[in-house]
Amino acid sequence: MKKPIGSICTLLLLSGCQLTTSEVQEHEYDAAATVATVDKATVKQSNPPVAPKASSLAQIVDSSWRFRQGLDKNNNKLRPHQLKDLSPQSLAKDNEQIELFISQLDQISEATLSQEDRINKLILRGQLQELVDQYRFNQHFIPLTSEYGFHVGLANIRHQYAFTTVDDYKNYLNQLTQIPRYFEQQLYWMRQGLASGNTQPQEVLQGFEQSIASFIPQDAQLSSFYLPFKSISIDISAKQRLELENQALNIIENKVITSYAKFFDFMTKEYIPNARKTVGAAALPNGREFYDNRVKYYTTLDMDAEQVHQLGLSEVARIRSEMEDIIKSLKFNGSFSDFLNFLRTDPQFYAKTPQQLLEKAAWLSKKADAILPKLFRELPTMPYGVEAVPAAIAPKYTTGRYKGSNSSDEPGYYWVNTYALDKRPLYVLPALTLHEAVPGHHLQISLNKELTHLPEFRRKSYISAFGEGWGLYSEWLGVEANYYANGYEQFGRLTYEMWRACRLVVDTGVHAKGWTRQQVLDYMSENTALSLHNIKTETDRYISWPGQALSYKIGELTIKRLRNKAQLALGDKFDVKEFHHQVLSQGSIPLKILEQQIERYIQQTMEK
Repeated sequence: MKKPIGSICTLLLLSGCQLTTSEVQEHEYDAAATVATVDKATVKQSNPPVAPKASSLAQIVDSSWRFRQGLDKNNNKLRPHQLKDLSPQSLAKDNEQIELFISQLDQISEATLSQEDRINKLILRGQLQELVDQYRFNQHFIPLTSEYGFHVGLANIRHQYAFTTVDDYKNYLNQLTQIPRYFEQQLYWMRQGLASGNTQPQEVLQGFEQSIASFIPQDAQLSSFYLPFKSISIDISAKQRLELENQALNIIENKVITSYAKFFDFMTKEYIPNARKTVGAAALPNGREFYDNRVKYYTTLDMDAEQVHQLGLSEVARIRSEMEDIIKSLKFNGSFSDFLNFLRTDPQFYAKTPQQLLEKAAWLSKKADAILPKLFRELPTMPYGVEAVPAAIAPKYTTGRYKGSNSSDEPGYYWVNTYALDKRPLYVLPALTLHEAVPGHHLQISLNKELTHLPEFRRKSYISAFGEGWGLYSEWLGVEANYYANGYEQFGRLTYEMWRACRLVVDTGVHAKGWTRQQVLDYMSENTALSLHNIKTETDRYISWPGQALSYKIGELTIKRLRNKAQLALGDKFDVKEFHHQVLSQGSIPLKILEQQIERYIQQTMEK
């Protein structure tokens, strides 16, 4: 999972993260005047604006990218050092502009475009349509999932600054002063969600307040927002240093921590107690249409929920058979359930300390690095590190994730969750490493950014079905490279594959077929060797993030099918390095486009 843009991209957009959205000038928030604006915006959605004709696709690509990034024609920030304005007026205006871009795109004839520009148009339109769909389905009413929220994203503000000048510190503090306004706007939308039934399910929010409490220290100097002031390294006088430190403490104590405390009270006293009691997306207003939309968005294919569900069932049956074979090879005496219990409870499969887990992950990462030259023509120039999932979000966070970077002097990171060590089995760590680090997310995302022939909106985009499909395919590549050391690690890989197959069943089960949370828990615990803690956090993730869990298996099966097709067609001419180059050479693309790409590769290779 990921990732700079994509898997968390929508949440970052809705929370106003500067990495992915345009920035607009701060103004006073008038809650009384906003209701009419919302109603007016809703009416306009059925009548998209007619755009003036754009002169070219290149113009739309450029102007829409600058708009989404909040840049002027010289690529300077229009509103530097500002948190996004989330007022109804601002969101409605942004949505109207996005619809104008879509209208302009639709006026461009495919016949006038090159093959590459057809792909550019298709991907750009998909990105813009997703923004419109998020707004149309009122996803700004729900700016959080069971494991993440806008309040966590704000902690990344400091990474926007190098802190090499006094202005860096002042600009950082300027953003912090806007946090009270920003929180009030988020809470306004969440109250609209309570009023309309657009909330996260109450069941998945138990303990969510812990992620807020971690930002409310007794002493402002202990706040993560104060970290840049603990070691001011610029050449300034002692007086200036003290003034900066005192200003920071005042802002953090009276604006930042106070805002988090109010949010904590809101969540515990107002939001969680009144959140919806249903769990499936179908129970949301326009929920069935919304989930159908999510299925198509996250698979990039014309599949419906029933097709996905049946595919999941068949994959679960296939993988279960392979798991049974490994249990036999290990000469384990007992049932499948007994073996899962053995894996979940035997101390030999668990690290004793967080450092031990991180060191194991780091060693596995270097072992993965060593297999790359046999599989790939090009390798990324950007390195990656290994670090623990931040403590603030670790209790309800997934077992691992890749954290990308948009900075040339900041590496990517393979995050490993060190919370509850007795729930983090070592036998799945090799598969996790291949998925999150290399040849999975770090390799694919870093190479994507280095494709300088592609427009920037593609180099910094992430299509979940492609990226997560590649991550799961990367786990399978470990078999080909003899990466897995023993039967337990092989079983760990299969349990991760089973985990993704189960997602097809349970995601569609809960959101389209009316499954309960307990049904999801039972299905996952009966079919995977994941720890029960992981099963609970993953179940809540699927419930709170409809459709995203479908990306992995759909993407992986597509890549494996295309590889098999290429091998059968090309025979001795098949080169795995060239196949991987062809898969990755266009960046993150919809699966239909990937299929066309591989078909061209097969045809061109056969003609040589």
